[in-house]
Amino acid sequence: MKDDFFTYQAQTTPHPLALEISHAKGSYIYDTDGNKHLDFVAGVSACSLGHCHPRVSAAVKNQIDRYSHVMVYGEYIQQPAVQLSQLLAKHLPAPLETTYLVNSGTEAIEGAMKLARRATGRKEILYANNAYHGNTMGALSVMGFEDRKKPFEPLLPECRAITFNHVTDISEITEKTAAVILETIQGGAGFIEPTNGYLKKIKERCAAVGALLILDEIQPGFGRTGKLFGFMHYDVVPDILVMGKGMGGGLPIGAFTASRALMTLLSDNPKLGHITTFGGNAVIASAALATLQEITETSLMKDSLTKEALFRKNLRHPMVHEIRGRGLMLAIIVDSEALASEIIMRCKARGLILFWLLFESKAIRITPPLTISEKEIKEGCDILIDVLNQLSE
Repeated sequence: MKDDFFTYQAQTTPHPLALEISHAKGSYIYDTDGNKHLDFVAGVSACSLGHCHPRVSAAVKNQIDRYSHVMVYGEYIQQPAVQLSQLLAKHLPAPLETTYLVNSGTEAIEGAMKLARRATGRKEILYANNAYHGNTMGALSVMGFEDRKKPFEPLLPECRAITFNHVTDISEITEKTAAVILETIQGGAGFIEPTNGYLKKIKERCAAVGALLILDEIQPGFGRTGKLFGFMHYDVVPDILVMGKGMGGGLPIGAFTASRALMTLLSDNPKLGHITTFGGNAVIASAALATLQEITETSLMKDSLTKEALFRKNLRHPMVHEIRGRGLMLAIIVDSEALASEIIMRCKARGLILFWLLFESKAIRITPPLTISEKEIKEGCDILIDVLNQLSE
């Protein structure tokens, strides 16, 4: 299987981890050699409820026996998609009421950028240095990492970077600006939180000049930070909210939400302003609905803050300089890129799955399922501390 993997499946790096998967359950992934791996990454924040959560699995099995794909998005009334959109509206502040369902967070970014240009009649989009919003051409245009963009240029024109948390850059938002797009908590940059009312100040400036604020909640969203969406911590409501990753309980989905007045602009002048064949797929929407129900009907969101405290308590070590983030969106910062990689690989050999961040090379990602138990947290932290002790000898 490994030879076939490298021969027939396109790779994203020269050296993938190449763990051959047998099955996964709860907080663990099992390989074909019978080894058990405690998952502190959750598919890069995608498996909110762990692996094969019974509520999600039951929803998928029930729907697949009824129908899967029947028509392109928006033409037929399909109960799972309607119920998912309705439940999102119930848990979101006004005016976020109408949701467009797509296939991934990146596609949702593309739709949000189109909507902002359509609504304002402007072209300029501002984004943050070290931002990551996806890898399609539009999303790449608002990535704040020039080395990764250069091979694919030219990208979308009139996209410019500002610096996250720098209040002086807010004056860059003008009457020429269609939208400012920001991650509520910067992910690839190292789980950087907004400070000193930064997001609120951005929103006020956008409102003053007629620009829109797009917040990317693809990583913080769905309970990971202790609230359903990260922006709920910062006294701000975006004009357009983008989500993905943890939304589907491990299945591929994304969405963007705005006011009905805004979202209606994509349906006319021109018609089909944004279209997708598989967005809102009934099976996927059923999984997302079950995921959202489980997160909002249980104590998982509140528990994520308790679990954060447990991680912080059990990961005190001289080699850990800082733990950034909030809830179960955490990044350990160590001395160097080489050390971070060594820790990740040694923990992998010990049955603990950790991962890298895109741009902050000294960071180690910890984004486990929201369902992870306190016992499992302690188990993984013990492995990590043991590895750190070995490296510090």
